[in-house]
Amino acid sequence: MDPGPTSRLALLISTLLLSSLILDVSGNFVFPVNHKFMGRRGRWSLSALKAHDARRHGRNLLSVSPSAVDLELGGNGHPSETGLYFAKLGIGSPSKDYYVQVDTGSDILWVNCIECANCPKKSDIGVKLTLYDPGDSSSSEKITCNQDFCTAQYNGQLPGCKPDLLCQYEVVYGDGSSTAGYFVKDVIQFDMVSGSHQTSVTNGSIVFGCGAKQSGQLGKSSEALDGILGFGQANSSMISQLAAAGKVKKQFAHCLDNVNGGGIFAIGEVVEPKLKLNTTPLVPKTAHYNVIMEAIEVGGVVVDLPSDTFDGGDKEGTIVDSGTTLAYLPQVVYEPVMTMILSKQSDLKLRTVDDQFTCFQYSQNVDDGFPVVKFHFKNSVSLSVYPHEYLFQLREEVWCSGWQSSGMKTKDGSSMTLLGDLVLSNKLVLYDLENQSIGWIDYNCSSSIKVKDDMSGAIYNVDAHNISSASGLLIGGRLLTFLLFVICMLLQISI
Repeated sequence: MDPGPTSRLALLISTLLLSSLILDVSGNFVFPVNHKFMGRRGRWSLSALKAHDARRHGRNLLSVSPSAVDLELGGNGHPSETGLYFAKLGIGSPSKDYYVQVDTGSDILWVNCIECANCPKKSDIGVKLTLYDPGDSSSSEKITCNQDFCTAQYNGQLPGCKPDLLCQYEVVYGDGSSTAGYFVKDVIQFDMVSGSHQTSVTNGSIVFGCGAKQSGQLGKSSEALDGILGFGQANSSMISQLAAAGKVKKQFAHCLDNVNGGGIFAIGEVVEPKLKLNTTPLVPKTAHYNVIMEAIEVGGVVVDLPSDTFDGGDKEGTIVDSGTTLAYLPQVVYEPVMTMILSKQSDLKLRTVDDQFTCFQYSQNVDDGFPVVKFHFKNSVSLSVYPHEYLFQLREEVWCSGWQSSGMKTKDGSSMTLLGDLVLSNKLVLYDLENQSIGWIDYNCSSSIKVKDDMSGAIYNVDAHNISSASGLLIGGRLLTFLLFVICMLLQISI
């Protein structure tokens, strides 16, 4: 029986709307990720960028057991654009969205909580901030000081611990900024790799910090996020908790695309491209991902440095940290490297911006006018950084250097060498915590990699992503416009 033109129109509209919802479903654990440092009216601050870098210095998963995780990346790591990457997490029951920075230089996931009186209520980055409320989540569980997670954090039970006292945390950063609160356990949404170019959503319970007090830059709206997602190697980190539950291998990789934006971030065993011949060992018993640098080349010429500059010995080595935007070299290294970089452009008029960035006017292709900088590490592993990666454009024909002189110190008092996104961009970087090594290879971060599913033995493709803070609204707006166009056409037809 013919339902009539009006009913047919209503049915078609419903079908189109349902299809739009299905198209919006994302699926090996995937988090939408965006960059952090785009401020008001698309402007950004070099000072804020530098200040951020200073700062940088139970229930298990449900029945589905993924062996690889796909973390969706967005934004661009170039200092002149957004500078950092962050993810959108679903936390709690019912789930709410939280924006957290993706960071290999810290060890816990934490988000700002409802009790926090001084946490920012808005962000100039372009995301909506949300305070986590344990009372609003039916799956939330507060961690007390006598529970295993807490005693492991503090190498034993804290003095005066009672069963009802919460397990506290506090992190203090290099510039004096800090976050403090207590640990909770709650359900977090993940997307597991379920096939080539495919993911499916699952839930898991993770212990994370509930931030009750923030200070310094963490409390300012100009740089505000809901928290930080730590990918360090401590037992408290996200990857360590997943690996301890037997759900993933203690391996992950990222490929940060500062050419087209976004990139790849995957937990699990990467089988293609293969990096086994291009890996260097991690320095044991260090808090970060530290490696031993042996030499630096600028334009094919080895920089003349004191013999003990990169001595492994008792020193901590060079830190590799995706949570830092720039690259920091000891003064004894910074000065000769900058001199050699600028030597072929003796007519440049250098000036200092924000009291810290060396900038100049240059109208030609920087890759033709400046040398490649190559770092050499233990095991004959090298890492090349090209001029378009270490130089960033402040405005038309004005360029600045991303190399910085490091005022930071290691525990033994030596100057710190820290390589951030400026050096790591446009490379697939593999962190193999099981074999205590790290490796990299120049790679097209807009393409895909292959990971292994340990349960089935299958090999799956994981794609690059490029999500901006407005992408959902943009897609939704385009879809709505299309639907309205179709509806109008149908109405005209029916009339």
